[in-house]
Amino acid sequence: MKENKTRCAWVPDDALYIDYHDKEWGVPLYDDQKLFELLILEGMQAGLSWHTVLKKRENYRNALDHFDANKMAQYDSAKIEALLNNPGIIRHRLKVESIVSNAKAYLAIKKEYASFADYIWQFVGGTPIQNDRKPNTPSPASTDISDSMSKALKNRGFKFVGSTICYAFMQASGMVNDHSLDCFCFNEGRVLL
Repeated sequence: MKENKTRCAWVPDDALYIDYHDKEWGVPLYDDQKLFELLILEGMQAGLSWHTVLKKRENYRNALDHFDANKMAQYDSAKIEALLNNPGIIRHRLKVESIVSNAKAYLAIKKEYASFADYIWQFVGGTPIQNDRKPNTPSPASTDISDSMSKALKNRGFKFVGSTICYAFMQASGMVNDHSLDCFCFNEGRVLL
């Protein structure tokens, strides 16, 4: 139930989506592991709805060692097969296989930069982009910034990081504020550490 709060038009009358929108989506996120988890989950969404991923998020956390990149980078073919047989996650071979390469690429960035957050937030100059999205106006599927992020991540070995996925990641992680102007979250300035 949506209560009497005005939310972004894309939020359905679904408790899981409402909770996600109200507490997470668009909140600036600077925690490396949470950013990594979000990037992986956004890649799992490719071709599917975010609701599908949200319903499976806890299963992913359990199946992927709570997104411990050091463990994920070591997954072997037996672990990949076990994941492909796990009904609690999206069992798409290329997506599951991308988990290993993405973990390795993430760890390489962490060796090069002070943190993954420092690396990823550089695409927006370290500060969230404040959009003025009018009610019922759709956000773009991608931008020049998400194009640049996608290209850079792919060059570093990441998979399932196309420009559309990168823009969705930017929205979800608060790198861009795409809450509509009438949404109660628009001016909240919430921050997750």
